Amino acid sequence: MSSSSLAQRAVRIGLALSGALAFLPPLLTRLVLGQAFFLTGRGKLANFDNTVQFFTSLNVPLPELNAAFVSRLEFYGGIALALGLLTRLVAAGLASTMVVALLTADKQALLGALRMSGDAGLADVVPLVYLVFLSWLVITGPGSLSLDALFSRWLRGRSGATVVPGTAAEPVRA
Repeated sequence: MSSSSLAQRAVRIGLALSGALAFLPPLLTRLVLGQAFFLTGRGKLANFDNTVQFFTSLNVPLPELNAAFVSRLEFYGGIALALGLLTRLVAAGLASTMVVALLTADKQALLGALRMSGDAGLADVVPLVYLVFLSWLVITGPGSLSLDALFSRWLRGRSGATVVPGTAAEPVRA
């Protein structure tokens, strides 16, 4: 067997393997972020008065209303994210809370990381890391192992509708 055919075979096997495992990155991202948001939302709900005081200290407008909204978005959104239910919508909502966190509570950490002052880098600013992963989920979707994909396949089967490339039912192929 020539070295070029051996290389071609290795490439084919590698592509087949990566295709078979393509469900893993969005699944793991959803599970990890879903758990993180579920836990923070649960903590905010359990200590609601402290959450309102914290939002007030950050000069967040309507702190009680925003605390109630964010707490529930994180709690229920974390569950939905882990299940892959309404993934793009939930990820967009949670991403907006990360933007607010970066502009308020984590502003100094972000600025310090951008200035490269101290030991902390951009990967140490948790809301920024979450924002990157949430943005990725908004753009690419929940992956094939999700309730969104299941519902999409079910609806496609019922209506015979054409699937839009890149949706949960039909991933984008390079």
